[in-house]
Amino acid sequence: MVHELPTWFQAVSLSAMVGLLLADLIIVGRRPHVPSVRESALWVGFYVALAIAFAGILWAVGGQAPATEFVAGWITEYSLSVDNLFVFVLIMTRFAVPRQYQQRVLMVGIIVALVLRAAFIVAGAAALEQLTWLFYIFGAFLVYTAIGLLRGDDDAEEYKENRLIRVLRRVLPLHDEYDGGALRTTVDRKRLFTPMVVVFVAIGSTDVLFALDSIPAIFGLTRDPFLVFSTNLFALMGLRQLYFLLGGLLERLVYLPYALAVILGFIGIKLVLEAMHENTLPFINHGHHIGWAPAIPIWASLSVILGSLAIATVASLLRTSRRAAIAD
Repeated sequence: MVHELPTWFQAVSLSAMVGLLLADLIIVGRRPHVPSVRESALWVGFYVALAIAFAGILWAVGGQAPATEFVAGWITEYSLSVDNLFVFVLIMTRFAVPRQYQQRVLMVGIIVALVLRAAFIVAGAAALEQLTWLFYIFGAFLVYTAIGLLRGDDDAEEYKENRLIRVLRRVLPLHDEYDGGALRTTVDRKRLFTPMVVVFVAIGSTDVLFALDSIPAIFGLTRDPFLVFSTNLFALMGLRQLYFLLGGLLERLVYLPYALAVILGFIGIKLVLEAMHENTLPFINHGHHIGWAPAIPIWASLSVILGSLAIATVASLLRTSRRAAIAD
């Protein structure tokens, strides 16, 4: 449902969140460096605390419902963002991006993700307002994605270039070496593009696929466009610091895809049930709503999300610890 939060509150909140995110990214652009573990941990902790504080403000302003929906949505989006870091690591490795410039690459990726998600959210909210049957499609897509994760369809030891990247290599005059963080360089008096252009396009095109998973998932937890956009903003905040903080830990979270499969599958089923409640399709129950379909409360969704992530994290760390002990 769409909550009746004050317009001034939404405007001030979104302005502050976007401003904070952009300020963080501008600082990165001016001072490219490899952040220490301590620096990364402090920033990640700051953004997590900020999200929790925002949930408290939401509770005070709008009550329990929007605050709980925000928390469930934020945790889901943040979890999907952590999974996305696996792909970012593969891209950085595939294109041998110098470590001191990886923050700049992440900055571009986050900006592209922000723009894409905003467009998807606006389009999705407008469509769902008129076409509630789209929940059937969104739900089926999330269940299909969950099955793919369980089958390991997204497993890859190296990044595979998509068609856009291959076309780019044929069309643009590319140099084989980086020139700092520049997009273009001069070699033998010829102006060439550096591999950084290909990296930016790889990150951007990957963000499109990420949005296809994350936006339907969040609409399964809340239909309020303000909360949908807020959860995505907070998920993107601190993402680059999280990339450097986790580092090798990403390889230890071996069961994270299974947790995400459970979460996406659960939300997909929730979306289908909601579509049945508001059914208008004439070939399903003669166009009438299906009353026997159970409604899943938001607290149940939050429990499934937190429980899945907790079990997957503990199980992953235990398994990798055993492997390390056996190797020693």
